[in-house]
Amino acid sequence: MIQGKTVLLGITGGIAAYKGAALCSKLVQAGANVHVLMTRSATQFITPLTLQTLSRNHVFVDTFDEQDPSVVSHIHLADHADLAIIAPATANIIGKLANGLADDMVSTTMLAVTCPVLIAPAMNVHMYEHPAVVENMNKLAQRGALFVEPGTGQLACGYVAKGRLAEPKDIVLAANNLFAKSDALRGKRVLITAGGTIERLDPVRYLTNDSSGKMGFALAEAAKLMGADVTLVAGRTSGQAPAGVAVVPVVSAQDMLEAVLDRFDESDIVIKAAAVADYRPVQVHREKLKKTGDRYQLELERTTDILQLLGERKKGQLLVGFAAETEQLDHYAMDKLKRKNCDLIIANDIGMAGAGFNVDTNAVSVFDHNGLVERYPVMPKRELAGRLMAIMAARLASTPFGGLGE
Repeated sequence: MIQGKTVLLGITGGIAAYKGAALCSKLVQAGANVHVLMTRSATQFITPLTLQTLSRNHVFVDTFDEQDPSVVSHIHLADHADLAIIAPATANIIGKLANGLADDMVSTTMLAVTCPVLIAPAMNVHMYEHPAVVENMNKLAQRGALFVEPGTGQLACGYVAKGRLAEPKDIVLAANNLFAKSDALRGKRVLITAGGTIERLDPVRYLTNDSSGKMGFALAEAAKLMGADVTLVAGRTSGQAPAGVAVVPVVSAQDMLEAVLDRFDESDIVIKAAAVADYRPVQVHREKLKKTGDRYQLELERTTDILQLLGERKKGQLLVGFAAETEQLDHYAMDKLKRKNCDLIIANDIGMAGAGFNVDTNAVSVFDHNGLVERYPVMPKRELAGRLMAIMAARLASTPFGGLGE
């Protein structure tokens, strides 16, 4: 998958920089056009001449050393890259990338790239686990950067612990997998709902739920990485929507219904990850309600069941629903799938530690009309989203029409 791709390889100043030579060689052998960028510190461990010989391209170290007067090197490199790999990625470069600093060739170029970014950290275990480094990696992950986890082994400092640079073959495999994924939904349109809806009672009060939208955001990011054209209909959420995704902000269940119906016919995959209000106040007061006694009786009416309506109207779309349950998960998930004519239901027990609302992890079970497809243990929502989107992509490819896209 990497053959013919243009890859930027950023090498930074850690002892694992020597592995950059093997990584560069493997990328070239796989057919990639590799352009190496180095920090000054990296040149203390391995020479630019070594990387130039292996890559057969000029190696960039100095931001101001412009070889071609017709272009600005760091912008030209960024514009033509299909993938950027930082290996080894030190705590320093991770901090720079997370906070938008640009004071060397690697960080300056990375600030301009729009292609996928693959980061392979390598450092002492205590540095790797430091709250500042963890926070910086989380920032980058939220912006769409992908990580190749370091291995456990003998570190240069003498520790035997996590922090060792992943093997070059594993980094190349991760790059290949990324390109393979990037074609899985190429030309397909994915519509995702996320977050909770708000049903107004008066100008200062409303009914809502605990949904943060994090699972929907993770699914949108995963679909985007697979090459899909993604639209995210977002209610009340926390955090930032992933880059490169069209966001349609909504407030109420009715708003979400209208936004989804407007886009449903042209979608190939529709994922209803939002927690939509089942009921709304019959009367919405224009003025703030005043206290009138010890009790207040609120009359509610049903909202339109968006998922059920889509199940009735679908014509070739892969329709995926979510079910947040507190008991009899399998039973209620299968019942929901059949009643609402879904192709898949993704169910989770919100009472399980690490699988409820407002956390970065989840544990789900996936069902189709034949029953259980897969159970996933507690894992980061971003990792889980990639696995779920892989199931959906495979299902879409196996359908007679393959969706409504090209």
